[in-house]
Amino acid sequence: MTALRLGVLAYEVTAPPTFEAFREKFDALVREGAAGADLLVMPEYACMEVAAAFPGAGDVAAELAAVCAQTEALLGVFRAAAQRHGVWLLPGTLPWAEGGRVRNRAPLISPDGVTKFQDKRVMTRFEAEKWGVQPGENPSVFDTPWGRIGIAICYDVEFPNLVHAQAKAGAWLILTPSCTDSGHGFNRVGLSARARALENQCFVAVSPTVGLAPALATLDENHGFASVFGPVDRGFPEDGVLARGEMDKPGWIFCALEPARLDAVRADGAVRNFRDFPPDPPPPRCWEQA
Repeated sequence: MTALRLGVLAYEVTAPPTFEAFREKFDALVREGAAGADLLVMPEYACMEVAAAFPGAGDVAAELAAVCAQTEALLGVFRAAAQRHGVWLLPGTLPWAEGGRVRNRAPLISPDGVTKFQDKRVMTRFEAEKWGVQPGENPSVFDTPWGRIGIAICYDVEFPNLVHAQAKAGAWLILTPSCTDSGHGFNRVGLSARARALENQCFVAVSPTVGLAPALATLDENHGFASVFGPVDRGFPEDGVLARGEMDKPGWIFCALEPARLDAVRADGAVRNFRDFPPDPPPPRCWEQA
């Protein structure tokens, strides 16, 4: 199996004045990324910046309503870009209103436009308390020309059981689109991604939003750097960091990933984290004071 050329974006949030301006920006980013990669990863909620083009920008609830009303149009932009530039694309996530519920949903789009979805499973306090976003479907895995991959949206990557379920189902790469407004938030996601790569002996890629957009209530402040992590063992960097951008600097990073390297380290690494991952333990024993 040939190596996967992966592109991971630190997405600079702006305030596009029109929907067409957003479409042009998005297409230009995909065109740039597709020149160096087979599969592109973009951040959680990046499309929320299109709310700047509609009435109500600057209000959290109005921005959500505006972008939910544009879901089909945004999905059309994403599919057209993947097809135009002949690339596999995870364009970030969409707030998806359906049947009285709003979910946070990530499309994975093939170069011929076929689209599958992964919902975010665990909501942050902002999503649950400010927006009423509800948990979506359980983790899935997706068949690609390079084997199975999984998607763990931002907060989801902080929960080992969710990602381990994907790894057990054959996912050798986990894509993590993220959106964090502080160093604390970004580091929670980044440190968790590194841990998931270590314990599952897999690759994990994090794509963040970056920059300041004071005209927006939802994406007003964004921090992070694009990164790709792998096992911390033989044949890999000592810290598990395969590629990373600079803090808060927008742009693509690229990394070639080979599934066979994971097979080798899982079989004959210094440790076998993936094989030795323990089942859910019984309740802990409580020792009473003598």
